[in-house]
Amino acid sequence: MFVRLLILMLLATAVPFLVSNIISYRSTSASIQDSHIQLNQNSMNIGMENIKNYFKELNQLPLTWYADADLMEYLRQDKSNIAKDMYLDRQIAAIYSLRPEINFVHLYGGITDQQYYQIHYSLFNAPWRDSIPTNRREDWMAVPNYEVKWIGSDRFLAMHKKLIDYPKSTMLGLLSIYVSLTEIERLNKQIYNAEQESEFMFVGENKQLLYTSTERGSSKLSLADIDPHMGSLQDKQGYWFGEWQGNKGVFIYVNDTFIHSPLTLIKFIPADLINQTAQQTLKKSLAIQFAALAAIIVFVSVLSYSAFVPIKRLIRNMARVETGNFGLESFKTRDDEIGILETRFALMVRNLEEYVIRDYKQRIELSTAQLKMLQAQINPHFLYNALQSINTLALRNRMDNISDKITELGAILRYSMDLSTEVVPLKQEIEHIEHYLSLQEGRFRNKLSFRITSEPLALQIPVPKMILQPLVENSIIHGFEKGTGSGEIEVNVTVHDRVVISIVDNGKGMDQATVEQIKRIYANNRPEPREEGGGIGMINVLQRLRIKYDERFEWDISSLPYNKTEIRLSIPLAEEDNQ
Repeated sequence: MFVRLLILMLLATAVPFLVSNIISYRSTSASIQDSHIQLNQNSMNIGMENIKNYFKELNQLPLTWYADADLMEYLRQDKSNIAKDMYLDRQIAAIYSLRPEINFVHLYGGITDQQYYQIHYSLFNAPWRDSIPTNRREDWMAVPNYEVKWIGSDRFLAMHKKLIDYPKSTMLGLLSIYVSLTEIERLNKQIYNAEQESEFMFVGENKQLLYTSTERGSSKLSLADIDPHMGSLQDKQGYWFGEWQGNKGVFIYVNDTFIHSPLTLIKFIPADLINQTAQQTLKKSLAIQFAALAAIIVFVSVLSYSAFVPIKRLIRNMARVETGNFGLESFKTRDDEIGILETRFALMVRNLEEYVIRDYKQRIELSTAQLKMLQAQINPHFLYNALQSINTLALRNRMDNISDKITELGAILRYSMDLSTEVVPLKQEIEHIEHYLSLQEGRFRNKLSFRITSEPLALQIPVPKMILQPLVENSIIHGFEKGTGSGEIEVNVTVHDRVVISIVDNGKGMDQATVEQIKRIYANNRPEPREEGGGIGMINVLQRLRIKYDERFEWDISSLPYNKTEIRLSIPLAEEDNQ
C-alpha cells in the first residue's frame, strides 16, 4: 500500500515534468545537432581545399622534368650509360630533397627498364620493393595517380606520374613519389577536435584509408568498418548516424576529386559532444524537479509511516517463520486492528514452535529407539541354525574354515551391538551383510548364493547403520524359507547424482496387494515396530531413512513371485544438516 501510494504521488508529479523535459530536450538537441553538422561540413570543405592544394603542390614536383630537354633526351635513349645514370640520379635526388616528408622516390625507365631511386635510410632495410608498381609498361596505365602504400609498418601516400613523350604516346618512364603523412596529419588536425572527435581520410576508387585519428589505423580499415550499411558515398557531402568504438554519434562526410582521384573526408562526432549544451540545460531542470520529488517523497513517507510500518514488520515476521526462524521482531502492543493482528500472529507462532519442537523430538526418539531395538535384537533361530551349520561343517570336513565362520559371526555381533554409532560408511554395511550372507550360505548348504557389487565411489558415502541386513533377512525368511528353500540374492550399489541400492532375490516374493499395503503404511507415516514373522523389518528401515533425508529419500518395490523381487533405495549424495 505504501509503495502504491508513493508511486501514484510520484506519477502525478513526475509525468508532467518528464513530458516537458522530453519535448524541450528533443527540440533543443535537434536544433543544436543541425547547426553542429552544418558548421562541421563547412570546416571540412575548407580542410578539403587545403588538402587539394597540398596534392597540387606534390603533383607539380615532377612537371619540371618536361622542361628539361637533357632529361627527356636521356629517357628516350634505349641504352644505359654512366652520364645518363648520373644525371637521372641527380634529378631524383633533387625531387627527394624538395620536401622533408618525401621519403622515397623511384623511377622506372620506360625504354631500358632501368630503375633509379632515392630512399630514406630508415626504410632501406624495409621491404620497399613490395610497394613499387610493376615493371611491365603495358600495366602502367592502370596504376592510379594516388594510392596508399605500406613500407614496413609505415603508411605512405604514393603519387605515380606517367612520363609520356608528348605529343607522341610513347611511355618514357613511371615516376613514383612516396610521401609520409606528417603534412596530411597537420592539415587534418585543423578541422577536428583530437580529444573528442575522430577523422578518417580515404583516397582512390577503392576508398583506401590514408589517414585516421584513431588508434585503429590498420590498412584493413574500410568504410564498411565505419558503417556496415554504407555501400559507397555518392553525394558530395552528407551525414549518417551510427556508432564508433562503442560510442553513438553522427558521421559527417565530404567527397571531392583531384586529377580523377576521389578524396573522402569523414568525421565522427559523439552524440554526447553534440548534445552537451542541451544536457546541461536538462541537468539544471532535473535538479529542480528532483528536489521537488524528494520533498513529496518525504511528505508521503511521514504521512504513511504509522500505517504501513506495522504491516511491513508483520510481513517480515511471516517470511522469517516460513524459513523456520521463529524469533520474531519485537513490537509495541497497539490497540487498533493491526496491533491485534500482530499479537495473535505472535501467539500462533509460539504455539507452532512448541508443536514443531515436540514433533521433532518424538521423531528423533522414535528413530533412536528403533535403531537400538534393531541393534539389540538377535534372532535366536538364526544363531542356532548358524552355529549348528558351522559345527556340522567342522565335523564332516575336519577343516579349519570353522574359524572363518566363527570370525564372521563375531563380526556380525560386534557390528550389531555397537550402540554408539548411528551413521557408518556404506563399506561397513556391505561388509556386514557379506558376513551375514556367508553364514546363511553355509546354513542352506549351498542352496543359497549371493552376489554384491558396488562402485568404489560409493564405499565411503555415510549412511544410517543397519539398513541392509533387515532387507536381506526379509529375502531369506519370507522369500526362501517360506518358499522353495533355495535361491539367489543380488545386492548392487551405483552412484550417479544419487546413491542407488538395489536388493534383488528370486524367492517367493509377494502379491500386488502386499506391495500396495507396504506403500500405504509408509505413506501414512505410522511406526510399525513389528512385521509378520517377527523382527524389525523393511517399514522401519524406510521410516528411518525418511526421517534422516526427508523428502529427498526415494524408494520403490516390485515383485514377480518366484522370479524377481526388487527393493530400490535412492539416497541423496549431499546431506543437509537439519538440526
